[in-house]
Amino acid sequence: MILHFYFARRFFWTFAGIFSVFAVLLALIDLIKDLQDFPDLPFGNIVEIVLLNVPHANYEILPLIIILSSVALFLRLARSSELVVVRASGRSAMRTLIAPVAVASLIGLIGVTLLNPIVAAASKRHNDLVSSQMGNGGLTVLAIAIEGLWLRQGSDSGQTVIHAERASSDFSVLYNTTFLSFSPAGDPIHRISAAEAHLTRGEWRLSDAKQWDLSSAENPEAAAIAATTLAVPSELTQDRIADSFGRPEYVSIWNLPGYIRQLEGSGFSARRYAVWFQMELARPLFLTALVILAASFTMRHTRLANTGVSVLVAIMLGFGLHYIRNFAQILGENGQIPVLLAAWAPPVASLLLAVGILLHMEEG
Repeated sequence: MILHFYFARRFFWTFAGIFSVFAVLLALIDLIKDLQDFPDLPFGNIVEIVLLNVPHANYEILPLIIILSSVALFLRLARSSELVVVRASGRSAMRTLIAPVAVASLIGLIGVTLLNPIVAAASKRHNDLVSSQMGNGGLTVLAIAIEGLWLRQGSDSGQTVIHAERASSDFSVLYNTTFLSFSPAGDPIHRISAAEAHLTRGEWRLSDAKQWDLSSAENPEAAAIAATTLAVPSELTQDRIADSFGRPEYVSIWNLPGYIRQLEGSGFSARRYAVWFQMELARPLFLTALVILAASFTMRHTRLANTGVSVLVAIMLGFGLHYIRNFAQILGENGQIPVLLAAWAPPVASLLLAVGILLHMEEG
C-alpha cells in the first residue's frame, strides 16, 4: 500500500502541475484575445470574462492533461530506475498502474460530479456577458412552452414572433410554424402560416405558406395569399438560436435528466443532450484508458527503447482516440448511430486497445 500511495501522490502532483500551467497559459491567451475584441471595455470586466472561461477551457483539454501527466510520470520513474526496481521486486505492469489509474478515475469522477456544474454555470454566464458586449443585448431569442417553440427576431422594420410546434435537432427546420410581424409601433402587419420553415443565410424559406394582411381594415381572410414557397428575411443564425436554447455544456449534469425529459415532453429532440449526458458519464473510463495507453509506451527503461518516438506515439495515439470520441459524438447527435454506442463505444474500445498494447509491450 505504501508503494501505491507513492505512485498515486506522484501522479497527482504531476497532474496538478501540468493543469496549473495550462490554466495560466489559456487564461493569458484569452486575456489577450478579449483585450483585442473589447478595447472599450474596462479591464476589470475583461478579467471577469476571462476567469469565467477558464473552467470550460481546462475542462475541454482534460484528456490532453491526463496524457501529458501520465507520460511525464512514467518517464521520470523510468529514468530514475524506480520502475526497474519495482519490476525486479516481482510486481507486474498492471499492478504498478493500479494507483495512477485510480487517481485518474477519481479525477474523472470529481470532474463530472463537481467540476461539471461549475463549468456549466461559468460558461452560461460567460456567454451572456460576451453576447451583451457584442450587441446582442444578452437577450434570449428563444423560449420553450408546452404548446411549442417561440422565437423572436427584430429589425429596423419591426419585430417578428415565430411559433413552431417542433423543430429539428439543429434548429434549421421548424414545423407547423406561424409568423406574426409587428411594426415598430407595435401594430400587427401580417400573419404567415407554413408547414415548414427552413433557416438559410439571411432568410426563412417557407413551404406551403399562407399569408394574411393585418394592417388594413378589410377582411384578412378574403385577401389571404397562398404560396408554395415564401421567403421571410431574418438575422437569426443556427448558432444564435442554439446559444439561446442552451448548449448541453450550459446545463449541469445533475439537471440534464430532467431537462431531457422536459424537452421530450414538449415534443423536441433532446438527442444531443442525451449524447452529452452519456459522454460525461463515460469520461472517467476514457481518462483511465488514456493513462494505460500512455504507460504502455513509456514504462520501459529509457535505455531499451527510443524514448522520443515512444512519447510521440503515445501522445498522437491519445489525440487520435480523443478525436474519434468527438467524431462519435457528432454521429450520435446527428442520429447516425445510437446514443449509447456514440458515448460508450470509444471509451470502451480505447480501454481494450490500451490494455492490449500494455500486455503486448510489457507482459508479452
